[in-house]
Amino acid sequence: MSIYAVPKRLLVLLFLMLAALPLQAQEWTSQDCAECHTDSGGDPAEVSMASLVGSVHEDFECMECHTDVTDLPHDELAPANCGACHDDVVANYKMHGKGIVGESKLIPACWSCHGSHGIRSSEDPLSRTYPKNLADMCANCHEDSTLTAHADIAFKHPIRVYAESVHGRAVAGEDFSAASCNDCHGVDASAHAILPANNPESPISHFRIHETCGQCHEEVAQQYIEGIHGQLLLDGKVNTPTCTDCHGEHGILETSDPRSPVNKARLAEATCTPCHDSAALNDRYEVPTGQLRTHVDSYHGLKSSEGDKSVANCASCHGAHLILPPADPRSSVNPDNLVNTCGQCHTGITSDVAQRPIHNRASDNEGIAGIIRTIYIGLIFAVIGGMFFHWFIDFIKQYRAVLNKTPQVRRMEPGEVFQHTLLALSFTVLVISGFALRFNETWWSQLLFGHDGGFHIRGWIHRGAGLVMIFGAVWHLFYVILTPRGREFIKDMAPNIDDAKQAFQKMGFNLGLTKTPPRFGRFSYVEKAEYWALIWGTIVMVLTGFGLWYENVVAQWVSRDVLNVILVVHYYEAWLAFLAILVWHMYGVIFNPEVYPGNPAWITGKMPQDMFQHEHPAVELVEHRHVVRTRVSAAEVTMKGREKVKDSERRDGPT
Repeated sequence: MSIYAVPKRLLVLLFLMLAALPLQAQEWTSQDCAECHTDSGGDPAEVSMASLVGSVHEDFECMECHTDVTDLPHDELAPANCGACHDDVVANYKMHGKGIVGESKLIPACWSCHGSHGIRSSEDPLSRTYPKNLADMCANCHEDSTLTAHADIAFKHPIRVYAESVHGRAVAGEDFSAASCNDCHGVDASAHAILPANNPESPISHFRIHETCGQCHEEVAQQYIEGIHGQLLLDGKVNTPTCTDCHGEHGILETSDPRSPVNKARLAEATCTPCHDSAALNDRYEVPTGQLRTHVDSYHGLKSSEGDKSVANCASCHGAHLILPPADPRSSVNPDNLVNTCGQCHTGITSDVAQRPIHNRASDNEGIAGIIRTIYIGLIFAVIGGMFFHWFIDFIKQYRAVLNKTPQVRRMEPGEVFQHTLLALSFTVLVISGFALRFNETWWSQLLFGHDGGFHIRGWIHRGAGLVMIFGAVWHLFYVILTPRGREFIKDMAPNIDDAKQAFQKMGFNLGLTKTPPRFGRFSYVEKAEYWALIWGTIVMVLTGFGLWYENVVAQWVSRDVLNVILVVHYYEAWLAFLAILVWHMYGVIFNPEVYPGNPAWITGKMPQDMFQHEHPAVELVEHRHVVRTRVSAAEVTMKGREKVKDSERRDGPT
């Protein structure tokens, strides 16, 4: 056999083997891909070569990422395997919040954050992960309420809140030393290792938040951990406050911002109160209760509540971060340090004054101060009580003089007086019992209904008064329909064009623009306005009141928005009615100097004739031929309006 025969056979075999290899050994270029994927209209997926310009993968060929292409045109491709190059990142990216990579369909893939083809360096201002753009990139998912609901993310709109925060505004101004999303949420600030808050390794775990904030706020974090709150945290207490409990999470604001919970004017109530006014926490840690109340009632608290930022608040005395118990010699409220602490504001303060109890509500009940307090309370009752009694008997005497003044014009029949009495009493009870619910923490509400079960009784009182008002309204309705006097009443009460003219004439007279006052008939525009306002208000309050009383039934027929409207209408109509009575009605029947100390018609149904003639000069008074003896006069007088009234038709008139 020739020595050249074997190599020829090997060459033939090698040729056949090469011919059998798949086509993937052929090298395609990105230009080959562009022939199909440029201006494709979306089928196949359109990829612009221009999008790769400036990308970190600009010099890569398509096949370096899309390694599963075996033929052109190709079938649907699997996602690019970023881990082929970025294996360290893939090893780190096991979870995103509560989602587990490979299991949860809601967590982002590489291209969700970095983009697909136009991936740029995080130092590139056009990059999605550039610090200034990072929050907006996270917002694609975290501002999507549908996605956050499915992912069981409790915090709604965190990016919107962050954008208004001190950190968000700093980053927007290109101060990249300020915290962005990954700085707080990422393990070692890595955006690829974001763990849920209940994971002990998470930088936003309750027990690690101070470390996370301490990356920037190192000195403050050290002060916090040395203080009582930090020591409790190190001891494993889950209910001790950490940075975010006081400052907030995403919406952290400057202390000078009035919306900030650590603003001087809000610190006591918004930040310290939730813990230090908690009976459960005070019991657990043996902390005195009622500290907030004593602060609010003090000079410091009162000045602070009105917005004075120079006055002392909790942090002024106890410290903001290095908060220590009074027994600690380093504590700013240790007895030996009080002169220095109080002396920050009260220059020259002595040790005796500085050690006066601040949070002791009983301090004015002790010693000489307690004796003086008792004397003053007795003095107040004696002096003010004497003043009240002095003017009360004077008021009664003057009112009796009005009641006894003759002749008297009968303004209302006994039945009408009773209707008015029902209305006045039920209205008063409704106002008090209704506003007691809305302002349940006020002293008068607590005085009336603050006892055990009192606010349950309040509801029954309110509804009972409402039923009394409805009874009075129905009685009045039948009265004006079924009785001659009632029909005459509603006829005289009907508004007309003269009322508008007289209203302008009255205003002009009071302003000195005209010399002649209007001459009112049986009812002036003042009385007509409040009567028809009463009718309208009663209808509105009854309908909305029943809607709230039977809310569960009404809710089956109307939407929640309608129920909210009912509540708003009932509340503000109550204010309108209360203020109208206070301003309009009370002036007309009591505080008008021409009427004071009051028109007695609501008690007796009568009013002095001179008062009647002054208020209703257009009504003629004539002597009735049927004489009815009174206390002073033997004549009963009846009213006569614009037309003559027969003796048998009307009983209104002076007696």
